[in-house]
Amino acid sequence: MNPHLDQLQPYPFEKLAALKQGCTPPVDLSPIALSIGEPKHDAPALVLQAIRQQLDQINHYPLTRGMPELRQAIADWLQQRFALGADAIDADSQVLPVTGTREALFALAQTVVDPDGNDSVLMPNPFYQIYEGAALLAGATPQFYNTTADNGYVPDFDAIDEASWQRCKLLYLCTPGNPTGAVIDQAQLMALIDKAQRYDFIIASDECYSEIYFDESRPPPGLLQAARACGNDAFAHCVVFHSLSKRSNLPGLRSGFVAGDAEVLKRFLLYRTYHGCAMPPVHQHASIAAWRDEAHVRDNRELYRQKFDAVLDILQPVIAAKKPDAGFYLWLNTPIDDAEFARGLFVSQHVTVLPGSYLSREHDGINPGSGHVRMALVAPLEACIEAAHRIRTFIQTL
Repeated sequence: MNPHLDQLQPYPFEKLAALKQGCTPPVDLSPIALSIGEPKHDAPALVLQAIRQQLDQINHYPLTRGMPELRQAIADWLQQRFALGADAIDADSQVLPVTGTREALFALAQTVVDPDGNDSVLMPNPFYQIYEGAALLAGATPQFYNTTADNGYVPDFDAIDEASWQRCKLLYLCTPGNPTGAVIDQAQLMALIDKAQRYDFIIASDECYSEIYFDESRPPPGLLQAARACGNDAFAHCVVFHSLSKRSNLPGLRSGFVAGDAEVLKRFLLYRTYHGCAMPPVHQHASIAAWRDEAHVRDNRELYRQKFDAVLDILQPVIAAKKPDAGFYLWLNTPIDDAEFARGLFVSQHVTVLPGSYLSREHDGINPGSGHVRMALVAPLEACIEAAHRIRTFIQTL
């Protein structure tokens, strides 16, 4: 057996299940789950129509690199969304469709890390646990950088020492952040690109929440946008990950893409050719329809605005709760231990949230997720409002 498997820690939802074991919530209250970031809004009608129209494609093997039409739709979207300019993205060499960004984020580490070397992989803390597992199974050492309230939940890259930069082979970035919702600004991204060029590491920017934001005039910037701004037109050392799961409410479609540095993507395609994860043709046609439409994305953002406004109106009188920069998570400070808060809330109110300490590791003397819970406002508006009232009642009893 691969000995690195023994280094993997239980997934946050395994810990949550253990925390709830033996608990009996009130039978007269319906369960409300705010723990998993699975969008519940309706899938776009145009995507469902594309699936129905292309079902006869099911008898064709897909190409690992995807259909040219899909790669071009993705390139067009990137150029428009991040103001990259016409022909800034080469759809043939700088775009690779993937079957969901989860597996792609994992697989990239297997591609770029030298398993016989002394490589480290830098990642945010709190974090998406796939980053850690990817580093461990690639034979690298995970190294964390904390994101705390003191720095607005964005990374302080200047606090990372010289030795860490020299060992770094890959750096995972998450902006907007999961679970904090913090957005890293363009100037910070440009400074990070400078470090990547100086120390020769790859930046893997997980931007899967980039299309859920609250000010239509201020969409979150992206890594490729920052690269263009600093004259890095080839996107050297930069790869970005985007998905239709959150943007278009299509988590079951398993459709996303990786884009950026052509040399990195060339090697990544080679890895994936053997790894065997090619997107089904039906899903590719559906994805083209999704990437070419923005109306459903704007409607989706409006639904999240309504939920945040309603939930914060209910919670703010009893607890310091703040709208994030972007994303659909409320990163709530808890007045008691976060695991105790989550367990007590479930027992008394039948509402499930995720303890923040389950999304973090002890680093520099702290667990930056402690004293927080993550609430995914993915349920329908009425359910989110009901959950907020129950959480308010629970807090008032503490």
